[in-house]
Order: sequence, then C-alpha cells, then structure tokens
Amino acid sequence: MKFPIFKTKIEGKDKVFNLTDPAGRNEYFHYKADEEIDKLKDYVRENTCIVYLLGKKNSGKGTYSKMFAEIINPDRIEHFSVGDMIRGVNKEILDPDKKKDIEDYLKKNYRGWVPAEDLIKAIESRDTKTLLPTELILALVKREIAKRPKKTIFIDGFPREMDQVSYSLFFRDLIGFREDQDVLAFIDVPTTVIEERIKWRRICPICNTSRSLKLLPTEHVGYDQEKEEFYLICDNPKCSGHDKQKLVPKEGDELGIAPLKDRLELDQKLMEKAAALYGIPKVFLRNAMPAESAKDYVDEYELTPEFEFSWDEGKKQVKVVQKPWTVKDDEGITSYSLLAPPVVVSLIKQLSKVLGL
Repeated sequence: MKFPIFKTKIEGKDKVFNLTDPAGRNEYFHYKADEEIDKLKDYVRENTCIVYLLGKKNSGKGTYSKMFAEIINPDRIEHFSVGDMIRGVNKEILDPDKKKDIEDYLKKNYRGWVPAEDLIKAIESRDTKTLLPTELILALVKREIAKRPKKTIFIDGFPREMDQVSYSLFFRDLIGFREDQDVLAFIDVPTTVIEERIKWRRICPICNTSRSLKLLPTEHVGYDQEKEEFYLICDNPKCSGHDKQKLVPKEGDELGIAPLKDRLELDQKLMEKAAALYGIPKVFLRNAMPAESAKDYVDEYELTPEFEFSWDEGKKQVKVVQKPWTVKDDEGITSYSLLAPPVVVSLIKQLSKVLGL
C-alpha cells in the first residue's frame, strides 16, 4: 500500500509548541487546523459517523482516536476496542445476573449457526488464540454501540479477520445507523517502530504507568552502576511508589514483534483487502516519513524524539541527549517517526474532507 505524505508544516511560520502538554497541544491543533476543527465540532453536534481503524497491532489506533476526540468533542466521540470488548464480556459472565443479560441479548439479536447458549460457553473457555464466530462479534459490537447513542464512534479491531471485511460494507445498516457515513481509516507504521516501542517499554509494577526508556522517559532517570544500565523512576503523583518505584520491562517485551508476526501479517492483508473496496471513503495516516524530505512537510518539534543517556561520574548524575528518532521503514528507507499530534492533524483534515465539510 502507498500512503501519501501529508503536510502539516505552515510555510513562513516558525512557532513552536510543546506537544506533551495538553494546553500546548490544544493551541497547536487550532494553529494547524482551526477551520477543520470548527467544522467537525459543528458536525458532531448534530450528526454521527463510524470510523473503522485499520492498522497493525500497536500502531496507535487508540491514541489517535482519543486525541481526536479530545480536540473535537469528547462527549460526542468515543473509541472502543473489540479486543477490550471481548475481555469485558469475559468478566461480565462471571456475574450470574450480567451473564443472563448477555444470554438474553444474544437470543434476541444474534443470528448465526451456533446456539446462543453454546456461544457463552465458547466465551468462557476461550483462550487468546481461539477465534469467536464473526456473527457473535457483530452482535456484541451492536450491543456495545447501543451503549453509545448518537455518538461518533471509532471502532478498533473490526474487521479483524478477512471474512469480516465484507461485513463492513453493510455494518451500519445492521446497527441502525442507516444515514451515517462510514469511513475506513488506514494507519501505516513501520514494523521497526512497533518493535522498538515494545522492546523499550517500561511499566510501573504498582500503578501500571507505561513509558519508554528510549522514546518517552519519566522525569527522573536512574543508573545502576553495578549492572551498568539506566532505568526509569515512576513520576505518577497518584502512585504509592512515586519518586522511588523503578519501572520494569513487561514480560515478553524482550521478544519484540516475534510473538506478533502472524498477527502483523494478517493486519497488513486486511488493510490491503479493505483498501480495494469501492463506495466507502478512506483516510490514510502515516506515522513516519522519509528523512530526506521531512523538513519540507513537518516541523522539527513534530518528530518523535529519541533519548540517549550517559553517566557523569564526576557529578554523579545522568546526562540526557535528545534527537529526532531515525528508523528504517518497511522499504528500508531512512525515516523519521512522527509524534501523535501531527498524525491527528492529518486525520482532522482528511476526515473533514471525506465528510464533505
């Protein structure tokens, strides 16, 4: 798939924004896409649409859609993950009353080849690799959307299998959104970016705050002289281990994308098949762009920074050096990874256009 390079740079302007600060991010969005933001705000007050997010696992689908909602209207826009939905149902059926509610809902709304009672058993005994019937997923998604009346919805994780791509053509009819516009949003992230995000991820064992030793460190970085390695210290003020708790790798992260290889390949095939569909508007978002042309399309502060650490023995402190993160894209081209906000600017402008605003 070929993803166009989207330009966020405004020629002749050199204003710089702090994209890690909510206030700075808000100012940035209005500076870059004020007209489209106003149009989308007006749109979601009276209208709704469904955006199917298609991208590889860990490509940022949740981050982009939630940031979009943050700037447009968080009360009128919601993101939900099909994976989270299934995990939620697994928890619900542990409660007898909630289990009966789900059974009753499926008996009324499910249409398929497996009895509703057997579907509940399948959910209860399911492991992470066992696929549930597409018809069951459709019924559960309908149930989830019913909880969000009159809202624009970003769906993460549907379609998830090749046979589900065709369902997206008429899915809005199934859920009663007959007049809604549906949109396919494709997200392109180099595999190297996904792998680096996983390998350098660090988690607080107390509050589960997630950061990256390489890409998103905490305010305080420590150094273990015996092991000769740097580590992050939790800076979440709500954490009971605040200012002293060491963040640790998540189990299995050292394997990178190896356990996800099959999933990533299927995600790519899903995007390619869905991209060939006619009659449904498409939005193309890219996380990285060629380094040689980046300066013509984006501002430097929109690039993902990489953090390098060194130990100053004399001062007994960690020195930090920050620079744009350089990666190889899937075609081997040296590229810069983008922070989430410029990708969301691209989403705002493209979605405004495909909705005819």
